[in-house]
Amino acid sequence: MRKKVLILGLCLLGVTHSLSSKDKKSIPLYKDAKAPIEKRIDDLISRMTLEEKVLQLNQYTLGRNNNVNNVGEEVKKVPSEIGSLIYFDINPELRNSMQKKAMEESRLGIPIIFGYDAIHGFRTIYPISLGQACSWNPGLVEQACAVSAQEARMSGVDWTFSPMIDVARDPRWGRVAEGYGEDPYTNGVFAAASVRGYQGDDMSAENRMAACLKHYVGYGASEAGRDYVYTEISAQTLWDTYLLPYEMGVKAGAATLMSSFNDISGVPGSANPYIMTEILKKRWKHDGFIVSDWGAVEQLKNQGLAATKKDAARYAFNAGLEMDMMSHAYDRHLKELVEEGKVTMAQVDESVRRVLRVKFRLGLFERPYTPVTNEKDRFFRPQSMAVAAQLAAESMVLLKNDNQILPLTNKKKIAVVGPMAKNGWDLLGSWCGHGKDTDVEMLYDGLTAEFGGDAELRYAMGCKPQGNDRSGFAGALDVARWSDVVIVCLGEMLTWSGENASRSTIALPQIQEELVKELKKAGKPVVLVLVNGRPLELNRLEPVSDAILEIWQPGVNGALPMAGILSGRINPSGKLAMTFPYSTGQIPIYYNRRKSGRGHQGFYKDITSDPLYPFGHGLSYTEFKYGTVTPSATKVKRGDKLSAEVTVTNTGSRDGAETVHWFISDPYCSITRPVKELKHFEKQLIKAGETNTFRFDIDLERDFGFVNEDGKRFLEAGEYHILVQGQTVKIELID
Repeated sequence: MRKKVLILGLCLLGVTHSLSSKDKKSIPLYKDAKAPIEKRIDDLISRMTLEEKVLQLNQYTLGRNNNVNNVGEEVKKVPSEIGSLIYFDINPELRNSMQKKAMEESRLGIPIIFGYDAIHGFRTIYPISLGQACSWNPGLVEQACAVSAQEARMSGVDWTFSPMIDVARDPRWGRVAEGYGEDPYTNGVFAAASVRGYQGDDMSAENRMAACLKHYVGYGASEAGRDYVYTEISAQTLWDTYLLPYEMGVKAGAATLMSSFNDISGVPGSANPYIMTEILKKRWKHDGFIVSDWGAVEQLKNQGLAATKKDAARYAFNAGLEMDMMSHAYDRHLKELVEEGKVTMAQVDESVRRVLRVKFRLGLFERPYTPVTNEKDRFFRPQSMAVAAQLAAESMVLLKNDNQILPLTNKKKIAVVGPMAKNGWDLLGSWCGHGKDTDVEMLYDGLTAEFGGDAELRYAMGCKPQGNDRSGFAGALDVARWSDVVIVCLGEMLTWSGENASRSTIALPQIQEELVKELKKAGKPVVLVLVNGRPLELNRLEPVSDAILEIWQPGVNGALPMAGILSGRINPSGKLAMTFPYSTGQIPIYYNRRKSGRGHQGFYKDITSDPLYPFGHGLSYTEFKYGTVTPSATKVKRGDKLSAEVTVTNTGSRDGAETVHWFISDPYCSITRPVKELKHFEKQLIKAGETNTFRFDIDLERDFGFVNEDGKRFLEAGEYHILVQGQTVKIELID
């Protein structure tokens, strides 16, 4: 009997093994999580029809209709084979419904990648990116991007259209708010930090998402700061100024890039094979994909390149643009272009491969759905709000502090005036994700929390952000006369910066300037607090302000940091990442211009030619004394190692953080170079009375070398300068 049972058991085991082997063989290779990604991609592409491949290269939208009764209808409108959707909701249910359709109703079950513009936060909104750059703290920005990734991924978003790293030197352009200022290297450092924050070591983790470097490339060079317009960029300038941040972001592992709207010297960015194929794919070996900006493929018609949408699809696709965002050019015409031989199947397969590669790396084939959680678990976590507060504090720049009016001590009566004092919405800044004004702590509330126990605060709006209504001036002046000090909160409305927000002047509206002049009649110290998305023209406000604190648009948790700086609880450490012109008429004005043929002439005759506040400007409540910059050698050969050090002593009575900017200059070069170029920066906290050492490890090819019009780096023998805080150290490179 036992023998029969043993035989039966062995037979059943054999049948089970046979069935399991058969089931394993029946599973397509592309669904085998243990198989190498490239083999899975090969297998999947081999099974796809041309129609299925084309749909993978298109991006539609989902979630604009927030009526829950229409969710089913909204999902029905989208083909199950679509490659990507821009997801406008904040909850994963709708996303999961659409993903279920893709996984179960499409023939091959290819998951959708869901994207969204989480530029400086998803729901917990951080300072605008331009403000973040003024912190000079890439590690802190990395933490903020990690929070954004956690909130977005848990809400159903796998992919953010961020960071924006367009070098921008014209503050009339509204999108300066979204980038990291005027310096190429700075944009590159923060690009890399953002990529690390969004993607981490493993994009498939439940709290990470894919990054997207935008706008590739030269968008920030828009003529006269007008959005979307033509840009004239020489090949050499393209390489030495505009491409560097993207190269640094690609090296950091950015999964995707977004093509730019602008026409670059006659070839639009979204149809530019040199940029997208020659540089990005061939030279930099980027293996992710490029998505167009919204409608950018169809806009090739407006730019005068393509006569029809079909032509636009051909130009963009053949140039190397893999995914069409909302032009409906690829979905309508790509199949026909292949059939006509104007696009090859090999090109289609390669583009699909790049899209699928990102989806596999995100883990979407194994975990296509987002776990459903409540908003409390996702948003405004204590550690997230702490990062928001710290980043806001370090982003704020003390521009002026005459007679040490700040910090405010022993002030018993404080007047708080201005249209930004009790204004939550405009503190969020442009591209504020899913932020709400009700999430924002208002400046007045921050001041009350900071000073309320020791002083009495009174408020008057004074005026609205714009218009001609001066009826509130009298009440504001009465409050100012009552006070010991007047805190005036002025600035830009949220809609005045960001996309399609170019302005002919960077001055605040006249009504706001007149309010400060009126308040000055009270004879009390005036502390100006600025809320804005771009550098401002302050030449009329600066003389009537005893102190000026630039807080940018600080997001949801900037009020207490602002108040903490005014009280002295926080020592300001921000420094400008973008020049503040003396007037709009000076634009463009930036620190790393090239030299003039007549350095003693060519200046404005009616105003100064100097900026009001230069790149790197920022005051502290303590004093820092720099020691002598000491290089490891003054003569070097190619391949040698070189470093330089400088000590910085906090000679004041308060602890403070200082950022040391290391510039280089090449006085004479076969291709003329900027007067100086930032190559390294480091921020350290220095306690009162203590001395810290800052070090710059110099790579001669990278830091002393330059780049020609074809992107080839070269290093010439001769004299180089290392520049730090007014010091110049000469280094000789010998053959």
